[in-house]
Amino acid sequence: MDIDKFREIIYSHYENSARELPWRTSITPWGVMVSEFMLQQTQVERVIPYWERWLRIWPRVEDMARAPMEDTLREWSGLGYNRRGYFLKKSAEIITRDFDGRVPGVPQNLLPLPGIGPYIAGAIACFAYNYPSVFIETNIRSTVIHFFFQNRVDVQDNEIRPVLASALDHKNPRKWYYALMDYGAALKKLTENPSRRSAHYVKQTPFQGSFRQLRGKILKTLVSMGPSTAEEIGIASSMNGEELYRALKILEKEDMVYETEGIYRIIN
Repeated sequence: MDIDKFREIIYSHYENSARELPWRTSITPWGVMVSEFMLQQTQVERVIPYWERWLRIWPRVEDMARAPMEDTLREWSGLGYNRRGYFLKKSAEIITRDFDGRVPGVPQNLLPLPGIGPYIAGAIACFAYNYPSVFIETNIRSTVIHFFFQNRVDVQDNEIRPVLASALDHKNPRKWYYALMDYGAALKKLTENPSRRSAHYVKQTPFQGSFRQLRGKILKTLVSMGPSTAEEIGIASSMNGEELYRALKILEKEDMVYETEGIYRIIN
């Protein structure tokens, strides 16, 4: 497809069907950063109330940096993927210490922060500072595959990036990526998800009974009960010895909890 025609279609849809999202109507670098951490593998509708409450409690990066980790995980509880909340808190500490509380505005300064990969780095720079970078997430991927790889399967991201680079609106990258994402989100409601034809598509595993759920139970127990023995955690979270100790060991390796003299605590 011709790039100019592609832009015309995407922007036409956006002008008529743009999503109204709180992190778009009130743009701050910290608000954008929080939204990007929360939106990873989580539906927009679920994120909105968490995002709004989070910004009421911690309106600035420095507020988050000073907060106890237990408070962070307590507020994150129910959103899933607790490591995202942990990484957000750690990133806030680094930004406060090394960047004087200002969220970095270019991807190369964002990438070293905990929990930030190429997509989040590009998205924060773009949505917070209107920085023209090339990045890919599921809705962007769906849109490009739909228009440029209609009869293909196993489409590689390194095939999608040149298309995005050519189509990028350098005058207003923020608006352009909003439009791309909104088109992709709408597309999935009308047809089979085009991103399933991506070589990088991975079907999300069920949460119920997953190891993610077990880890979440442990963290929720430690947040509510405070420092506890493995036995106390097991009783409170209804976990047996083998799965409990396996989950605790992994949480220790991830630097989310630590153990001294048989007592487990959340790392601050």
